[in-house]
Formats: sequence, C-alpha cells, structure tokens
Amino acid sequence: MSSLSLPQGQAEILNRLAQLTPDSPRRWGRMTVNQMLCHLADSYSLALGAKQASRMPVLIPRPVMKWVALNLPMRWPKNLATRPEMAQEFGGTPPVGFEEDRRRLVEILKSFCESERNFAAIEHPIFLRMRHAEWLRWGYLHADHHLRQFGC
Repeated sequence: MSSLSLPQGQAEILNRLAQLTPDSPRRWGRMTVNQMLCHLADSYSLALGAKQASRMPVLIPRPVMKWVALNLPMRWPKNLATRPEMAQEFGGTPPVGFEEDRRRLVEILKSFCESERNFAAIEHPIFLRMRHAEWLRWGYLHADHHLRQFGC
C-alpha cells in the first residue's frame, strides 16, 4: 500500500505536484487548482497541529469508516464534503499564486513526512485519533484523490 511513510510514496506525490500547471483542468468538484493546493496544505497543517477543524457527523461507526478508507483498494468517492475550516469558500487559506501555493504545500508536506511525529493529540475530523502510520497513509490517499481531480 502506498503511503507517505515510504520514500517512493513521497517522491510520487511530489512528482505529481510538479506536473500541475496553473491551467490544470478539474475533472470534478468546484475547487481551482490553486484552491486545491491550499486545501491540501491546510489539511496537512491540521495534522501538524497548526490548524483546527470541527468533527464531521457520520452515520457509519468511525473505526469502520477509517479502516475502509485507509485499507481497501478503492478510490475515494468524488465530491465528498469537507469541513468548513478546510473548505475554500469558508475557512480555508485563500490562494496567493500558483507557484507560491505549490511551494507552501511542498514545504508543509515535507514537514508532515519528516520524522516520527506524535500525532496522539491531533484529531482527524472524521477518523478522530490515528496512529502515525495511519496519518501517513491518509496523507498519501488525500493527495492522490485531489491530484486525480486535476488529472495528475
């Protein structure tokens, strides 16, 4: 399973980010490519404890949802709702410029991947507490989902 815990997983995501252009067309959703870069940066910032997000109400038990999302070999569904704090129309970080937004995301992503962090105090809005390996698997899958959204 691909993960940001593996050097090849990190390299893959960084290479795909490098393939994006300011004109990369979206295949679904409402975000522009710049907004997607900011959304990913915000999401990794949440995992690093630099940003907060409210819990998302769920119908399926969270442990089951987490296991399915992180372990089954399936792509995440398109057009899933995000928390207002991460949504570009509400509390997300607004884009500055394509290259600046991508540079910021790469810096935050590298920090997220850097070392054995203690994620114990951080709650994911859907999955709540996650182990280090789960955060790195989520980080890969979240980036993969949005890079596919823009054809990369």
